[in-house]
Amino acid sequence: MGLATAWRMQQQRPELKITIIEKEASLAAHQTGHNSGVLHSGVYYRPGSKKALATRSGRAAMIEFCHTHDIFIDVCGKVIVATDPDEIPRLDELERRAGENGVTARRISTDELAELEPNAAGIDAMAVPDAGIVDYVGVSNKLAELLRQGGCTVQTGVTVTDIVETDANVRVETDRGETHLADLVVTCGGLHSDRLAKMAQPDLTEQIVPFRGEYYELVPEARHLVNNLIYPVPDPAFPFLGVHLTRMIDGSIHAGPNAVLALAREGYRWRDINPKDLFETLRFPGTWKLGQQHWKTGAGEYQRSLSKAAFVEALRRLMPALEPSMLEKSPAGVRAQAVSPEGKLLDDFVWSETRRVVSVINAPSPAATASLAIGAEISERALRHTE
Repeated sequence: MGLATAWRMQQQRPELKITIIEKEASLAAHQTGHNSGVLHSGVYYRPGSKKALATRSGRAAMIEFCHTHDIFIDVCGKVIVATDPDEIPRLDELERRAGENGVTARRISTDELAELEPNAAGIDAMAVPDAGIVDYVGVSNKLAELLRQGGCTVQTGVTVTDIVETDANVRVETDRGETHLADLVVTCGGLHSDRLAKMAQPDLTEQIVPFRGEYYELVPEARHLVNNLIYPVPDPAFPFLGVHLTRMIDGSIHAGPNAVLALAREGYRWRDINPKDLFETLRFPGTWKLGQQHWKTGAGEYQRSLSKAAFVEALRRLMPALEPSMLEKSPAGVRAQAVSPEGKLLDDFVWSETRRVVSVINAPSPAATASLAIGAEISERALRHTE
């Protein structure tokens, strides 16, 4: 998101002097490098929402960018499968949203499902040919290359420690003892987005609550069971899509993710515990209210986290042929989920502005798919502050 925004700003105002500050030693080290690599179509999102609008234009821009710069992309399509009669009305709603969002999608019979994904099981299904898979780490590295070619400075391994806005400029302090003076600052901090935003706007009430998404992957001998992407019908109460089967850019098949509270903002394993992060999460009222509202669903997520058998059982609703021996552990990801003090999961893009600072607070999936479109919008908003 940050790279896409900087690239759009450079395109609009090539004379600008732009510096990107990234705390990790490499780019795309967290959400971008740990997601499922899916090119989303926009079928899930409420018509008229920022997600829906950005996904439609962002998907087209991402396809063009990848083709132009020879980055792996495969618009292979996916199927969304209903396995229970109660899911059919939700599939009807997805079909309606697809139409309003301009997504190419169609209901298919069980015979057609068997042709597309012979090992998937369902009583109803929808094919979404607009979906695909992308090398998002490759996209990030190419954006950085283009930015450097245009004169941008990309600093890695540098952590921002403070942002102080005055009438004259913005002072950005780092852990290297450097002070950057800027006319404008844009923060796109992912798992730390709220912390960066609160440096400039201390009164912000939303907070990032980290959710770990755990994955298994099919052993090589079982990869033939999945052709492309197989998704369940999602629960509309959550911004998570449920465990699904995804062909990755390297040909592997990932199964997951679930969603459990991470004990650190970069907590990719149960043993990854950061006392500061955990204290912030537990003292935040929104965490407890979220748990009170959705404890039953959360209990199921924890069961799948602690029990491979339970995880496999959830997957077998989509693919009955799966056996525990066909799955092995795969690296997890952590989702930066913005939550309100009332315990509401923010499910759309959220950013805030002061006179000289634009802060991206919530950038949930499909942020990678829509990054070039969102980056263009943030760039336009930010550049208005320099006029």
